[in-house]
Amino acid sequence: MSAPNSFKFVMLPPHTEVTRAWGRQLAERVPEARVVVAEDAASAEREIADAEGAFGWLNPTLLAAAKKLRWLQAPQAAPAAGYYFPELIDHPLQVTNFREIFNDHISAHILSFVLAFARGLHVFIPQQLRREWKKSGQEDGQVVHLPEATALIVGVGGIGAETARLLSAFGVAVLATDARRTVAPEGVAELHKPEALDDLLPRADFVILTVPHTPQTEGFFNAARFARMKKSAFFINIGRGMTTKLGDLVAALNAGTIAGAALDVYEIEPLPTEHPLWTMPNVLLTPHMAGHGPYLNDRRYDIMEENCRSFAAGRELRNLVNKATWF
Repeated sequence: MSAPNSFKFVMLPPHTEVTRAWGRQLAERVPEARVVVAEDAASAEREIADAEGAFGWLNPTLLAAAKKLRWLQAPQAAPAAGYYFPELIDHPLQVTNFREIFNDHISAHILSFVLAFARGLHVFIPQQLRREWKKSGQEDGQVVHLPEATALIVGVGGIGAETARLLSAFGVAVLATDARRTVAPEGVAELHKPEALDDLLPRADFVILTVPHTPQTEGFFNAARFARMKKSAFFINIGRGMTTKLGDLVAALNAGTIAGAALDVYEIEPLPTEHPLWTMPNVLLTPHMAGHGPYLNDRRYDIMEENCRSFAAGRELRNLVNKATWF
């Protein structure tokens, strides 16, 4: 006999052994959810017809077939462009995502970039590869004294907030912009709306992007914004590659408009082997892996299980998305 608040929850293809295991675990631990793991497009279209909840990528065909769908759990913290297509945005269903599972891993990655620039590792690592023993001519050369430095975090969500906390422990003054927050989190000295970005850029020694790719942020870090930064400032992007115009970044680095850059995400991925960023001496690159670390699948599953329980009980879901802005 079904539980009073039972509902059908379809897990959409494609699947891995991890997502299949999630389906089995959900069925065991959340009896209110009648879990169906659809293995192919045909079964997905058949099963979505009377489902109230779903997990995965929902295309227009599946959405048109869904007659009762009220909740979609996105499979990523910030799905790629195309996930929020017009019909999905207009549909009354709610979407949740997996944001905040990367807070500790990505903030540690950001801090690694900041410390590397602050201590000149972008200079010394290439010297090491050349077996070159070469110190700065002055004791205070190639060093950013962090207690006198200012960082600007563009997008102070979970990742940005944890980054602010870590930076403040080193004495860095943290400025931040965010579209949602109204109260500054721990470590943030000043919180501003996104419209204040251009006025804040000249104050920062480190400009750190953690924002998702949305219609508003696509390509918003461009030549004009690099021109507003200090010549001694460093640019760091671990949010989404489509927020930053790489051609403008290369031009700013070549012109000495900014001092350096560290990237984990790129307009084109993988970054082409012939791209000039690979060989620029004041650039640090990692291959879109700042979020790597332990427990990620456990965290994803925990959010999905919590939301299944909340959906059955009629409670507010965790990590609700504004579909129009994609986050």
